[in-house]
Amino acid sequence: MEAIGNLFLGFSIALSSANLFWCFVGVFLGTIVGVLPGLGPPATIALLLPLTFKLDPTTAMIMLAGIYYGANTAAQPLLSC
Repeated sequence: MEAIGNLFLGFSIALSSANLFWCFVGVFLGTIVGVLPGLGPPATIALLLPLTFKLDPTTAMIMLAGIYYGANTAAQPLLSC
């Protein structure tokens, strides 16, 4: 039963309004930078990493995941051409 409680705790932290906001900011910035030619998801994360220095560690990881997802999604149409 403790595992279920920890699972609910993790979802409550990840789905808080502040963390969702920073995730959407990360997706937006990752899409903007990831669409540039030659910049894939790792380079996009490296460029935008300083934006996460002042954030809480959990929020920073969520934002980095959003950056990766946005950059990866932005690069897909370019790779299929």
